Amino acid sequence: MKEQLETILTNLSDAGCTDGELQKAEQLYEAGDTGALIRYFRKCRCSRMEELHESQRRVDRLDYLIRLTEKAIPQQ
Repeated sequence: MKEQLETILTNLSDAGCTDGELQKAEQLYEAGDTGALIRYFRKCRCSRMEELHESQRRVDRLDYLIRLTEKAIPQQ
């Protein structure tokens, strides 16, 4: 049981979850509320997906600036 919790916490940490998120997951695990724990994992996943999408938007903006600059300033 302790090994399973450690695996869960390690994977959450590797996924970029905060200390607060790790603590919440630990509480749910120790309470034995599997349904709530799975829902919490899904919530954490949604947060990571939002971060991914925001990163993609930033990369898209940089790509736009590269294309714009390439058109405006001839390369030497």
